[in-house]
Amino acid sequence: MKETYITEDCIQAMSNLKDNSVDMIFADPPYNLQLSKKLYRPDQTNVNGVKHTWDKFNSFKEYDKFTGTWLSHAKRVLKPNGTIWIIGSYHNIFRVGTIVQNLGFWILNDIIWLKSNPMPNFKGNRFTNAHETIIWASHNKKSKYTFNYQAMKTMNEDKQMRSDWFLPICSGSERLKISGKTLHPTQKPEVLINRIILSCSSIGDTVLDPFFGTGTTGTICKKLNRNFIGIEKNQKYMKYAKNRIKIIKTIPKSELQTVINHKKEIKIPFCSLIDNGLLKIGSKLHDINKKHDAIIRADGSLKLDSLIEGSIHKVGAKIQGNTACNGWQYWYYEKNGKLLSINNLREKIRNQIKTKII
Repeated sequence: MKETYITEDCIQAMSNLKDNSVDMIFADPPYNLQLSKKLYRPDQTNVNGVKHTWDKFNSFKEYDKFTGTWLSHAKRVLKPNGTIWIIGSYHNIFRVGTIVQNLGFWILNDIIWLKSNPMPNFKGNRFTNAHETIIWASHNKKSKYTFNYQAMKTMNEDKQMRSDWFLPICSGSERLKISGKTLHPTQKPEVLINRIILSCSSIGDTVLDPFFGTGTTGTICKKLNRNFIGIEKNQKYMKYAKNRIKIIKTIPKSELQTVINHKKEIKIPFCSLIDNGLLKIGSKLHDINKKHDAIIRADGSLKLDSLIEGSIHKVGAKIQGNTACNGWQYWYYEKNGKLLSINNLREKIRNQIKTKII
């Protein structure tokens, strides 16, 4: 795993990176909050909001120019099949989204990070701002981007992962502090970055974070065995980021493997099992309880009786009275008195093909 730290302005630093050199980008740019006055809690204690110089811009025009410049570099260094994630609030995300589209990125989703413990609206003159928006976009409309769909579904109790994520803000021991004071006002929670990186990258990929801050992206990348490039112009932030990441241990590769996304697997037609001599024409397939026996025919179709015939999927569906069926999981063949899944035979052919490719 390669760790790259660059203590420099993000635009200057990205201008020196090679074209098409990173697989994924996570960006947490300045939000341009436009805070002009101090904010107090009801007990008159000061709220430590974002009032740093790096978040101040003289006008929307200046902010748009800055955004367009760093996003142009991001577009150049991102691989054609890579994706970018940009997080923001209502102050900036709509301006960012326009520029993202104007530069030719293709927006895939806008993720709503719904905060389980948001900071209240102390003045009581607006709704409590309880979410942030994350734009997920591919390099271009035709990008063959990575999306670990099955892994995300598994994380969500075997239901499709939705675009609204109910997660806590960074707090407690996770938030870095100096003498009891918060080091960085917009430090993101590890659980959020973990989900993002797991969703669209693979072991060994390179992740770029042009606004590295306190190093949350690098922390997660090291845990998940991804290479990373962290760019941060604030020397203090970078110092603490390095110290934070230094003590992180990489999770063993065997534990980092995620559930296979079958949509990316090599397609194997059922007749390939016959062509490779793994099953014979005229032999039978059974359901797990051996209530049904279907004969394999020369074209790879099954015949159960005079009324039921077709593919392994179609016949399986008719037997169960369903509109669809995964025949690879439904049918079994018998060997030495034991029922074995035909899916095992499909995997055997897949592995042979992968070995030849490698």
